[in-house]
Amino acid sequence: MAGPHPEFIPPARPIIGDAEIEAAVRVLRSGRVVQGPEVAAFEEEFGELVAGRHCVAVNSGTSALQLTLMALGFGPGDEVIVPSFSFAASANAVRLVGAEPVFVDIEAGSFCLDPEAVAAAVTPRTVAIMPVHLYGHPAAMDRIMAIAERHGLAVVEDAAQAHGAALNGTPVGAFGTAGCFSFYPTKNMHALEGGMVSTGDAELARTLRLLRNQGMEQRYANEIVGANMRMTDVAAAIGRVQLGQLGEWTEQRRANAKFLDSKITGMVTPPVADAARHVYHQYTVRVQGDRDAAQQRLTELGIGNAVYYPTPIHRLKPYLSEDGKPGPWDLPETERAAAEVVSLPVHPSLTEAELERIAEGANLAGGAR
Repeated sequence: MAGPHPEFIPPARPIIGDAEIEAAVRVLRSGRVVQGPEVAAFEEEFGELVAGRHCVAVNSGTSALQLTLMALGFGPGDEVIVPSFSFAASANAVRLVGAEPVFVDIEAGSFCLDPEAVAAAVTPRTVAIMPVHLYGHPAAMDRIMAIAERHGLAVVEDAAQAHGAALNGTPVGAFGTAGCFSFYPTKNMHALEGGMVSTGDAELARTLRLLRNQGMEQRYANEIVGANMRMTDVAAAIGRVQLGQLGEWTEQRRANAKFLDSKITGMVTPPVADAARHVYHQYTVRVQGDRDAAQQRLTELGIGNAVYYPTPIHRLKPYLSEDGKPGPWDLPETERAAAEVVSLPVHPSLTEAELERIAEGANLAGGAR
């Protein structure tokens, strides 16, 4: 039985360098380790990435989504429009507050919500739209915001994969009622674990701060029922270091993607919409033939690869109807994407030789049978 390729290129390489380690140690030695000065500084600095909006740090991207929906007062009887082609957290956050996700289709090019499908899905029970900036490509926020304004809906951006992405010069997280980011280790920047909510609404930001901390700003002066979803100062210190390098890493990702675009002919490379700034959390291609064979060939060639996401959310067990079927959803582009996509390494640690290998491997695997 063949062993692993001796020069395997992993699909992602989380960066944890001396600066991150030193920041963590500094906080541990300070004794201020939860919801302290590092968190406050991280929130302020992250605000520069989202056009100066208020930022509220929490313990994960999923918490960011859930707390935002809670802060907006959504719950049983409400509907939130979401893509089915996303990580389950997008819909889980809706269910966790007692509301119901309404799944709509995606655009073939961007893998993000199709505004026409969104408009068709609005009902009297709809309270919000949750566009996901999937793989680091911004959703069509100009058209989605117009729909939201026409119907008086909130817009909660799931920007977990899109730190620094933009459309027409406006950064994601600065369009909607709120934007939600993740700092999981494989994201474009991380804090080991954590999340952030950005919002232009000062009152909403205050409610989020209450909700993340048992409903209190002052100790033992609880104002509302809240949760414990705080960010630690260790995470915030690491996040601050990472944020300082995000710009450089993003440009490297974009350069790596441009190189792969120019070399890959055996698979369909990811298109970028007009006026969109793609930050390539994932470099996601489409395989026109046998995807399983293509993945096997890539692995044999020592090229890490993964499918995000092989099963659309509406087909996952928690979202099936009582008879075990996926419900009334007609999502042809979602189904096609789930059957065709493969993500290749694009992270900023790749060498030129590795990029050459990835492109060559993709061209060979594209013809695999």
